[in-house]
Amino acid sequence: MKGKKQKGKCFECDYMENNEKKRYLITVNVLGSAGALRFIVNEDDTVNSVTLTALKLYAKQARLPALGSDSTKFLLYCANHGSDALKAWDEIGWCGARMFVLCRKPEHQPNMTDYISPTKPRPAHNWKSWLNKSLSFNIN
Repeated sequence: MKGKKQKGKCFECDYMENNEKKRYLITVNVLGSAGALRFIVNEDDTVNSVTLTALKLYAKQARLPALGSDSTKFLLYCANHGSDALKAWDEIGWCGARMFVLCRKPEHQPNMTDYISPTKPRPAHNWKSWLNKSLSFNIN
């Protein structure tokens, strides 16, 4: 038995031998809610599926405020890495993080630039200026 190497009996050794997907226990803090959600994900699960799982678990636990179930209305951030939201199609395991923050996407608030396009002519303020502009001739 000296020449033979004994196989390990730990979870990681069994995992590596079976070539299964890595699984992680992650923590998702929902902005505006007390307490975190904890659940297990596969390393190749997409951010969208993790967001959907978090929303379902949140609703199942009857937490407040109610968030709904549309995962496209939410952004998932790595709690320890940068300030950019994860893309919906990214795999959750690529950043190596175990702590995440889930928050609602900001709603689009219209401002003046939405109403007045720089390529469109602005409306005349009175009929005289409109008439002068429409009757003017450009001679080159």
